[in-house]
Amino acid sequence: MTTPAAAPRRKRTFGVYIGRFEPPHQAHLQVMLEALQSVKKLIVVIGSARAARNTKNPFTAEERQEVITAMLAEAGVAKSRLLFVHVRDYFYNESLWLSEVQRGVQAFTHGSSDVALVGHLKDESSYYLRSFPAWEFLPTHVVSPLSATDVRKAYFEDRLADVRGMVPPAVHAFLERFKQTSEYAELREEYDYLRAYRAAWKDAPFAPVFVTADAVVTRSGHVLVVRRAGLPGRGRLAMPGGFLEPKETLLDCAVRETYEETGLSEAVNLRSQLRSQAVFDYPDRSQRGRTVTHAYHFDLGIGQLPALRAASDAAEAFWMPLSEALSGPELFFEDHHAIIEHFLMRG
Repeated sequence: MTTPAAAPRRKRTFGVYIGRFEPPHQAHLQVMLEALQSVKKLIVVIGSARAARNTKNPFTAEERQEVITAMLAEAGVAKSRLLFVHVRDYFYNESLWLSEVQRGVQAFTHGSSDVALVGHLKDESSYYLRSFPAWEFLPTHVVSPLSATDVRKAYFEDRLADVRGMVPPAVHAFLERFKQTSEYAELREEYDYLRAYRAAWKDAPFAPVFVTADAVVTRSGHVLVVRRAGLPGRGRLAMPGGFLEPKETLLDCAVRETYEETGLSEAVNLRSQLRSQAVFDYPDRSQRGRTVTHAYHFDLGIGQLPALRAASDAAEAFWMPLSEALSGPELFFEDHHAIIEHFLMRG
């Protein structure tokens, strides 16, 4: 007696695949191609959008969308089957990140429940796959040790043969083009700086934990920012702040760095204007190494904006309108925008 063959499972309407794709590599491509066998349209959620370029996030979300589309077209996938959502990092507010992913996906699904989340529970970095219970989990059968970290390392260390073997041809072509840009030159210099910085601590008996203090200073609808003069993050905006010295308190450090970097007159008594403080300890917040910062919010009230003069390691110091600061995460170094946002959104 012949057993009738099982009917093929119908395709789900939407699949959701979340990643940073910095850059997309062969394993990403294989997961997407496998998912497209089970879903009609694939929604690719690109993380770390609107972040300043650095050696961990070297490419914009728009660049990553373009190259993902190109590598899938190369594999025969029609552009009409792809949808994209760009999502910012929210290091200290997981709910905001989840909400932004959900909102972006719902803009395409329009309330449909026929949504599957594509992924592989490989380590703690895959925790988010448990965060969308309304979507069916569609596990991938693609198993690969390849990571975008490996690709970036080979890319910035000029191991071109290794890069070619890790990424699809369309991605390799993009990386070759990008290598000719001034942005790549700046990132390569930063990569070499960070590698030397970390090497200086490699023989320590324990991995060092650095402690810094930063200041969010507000006055009349503006926030005090500096433009970094040196690496890492040259040219990016930041709060005034720096590393804790052996014989000072954290508050003393934040105040000292503010006066030194901005030229703010010490007649402005920061300590008397302290409104709140918080610790920011996202483990990967700094590529220099594990760095915990204590940030202080000083509110100088309303009135004329005090004169400033960039000094110390700042190229520029100025008062930035709060609306511009809050709307420009891509302008800021590391997680400084998130820290400023934390204090200013508290009301």
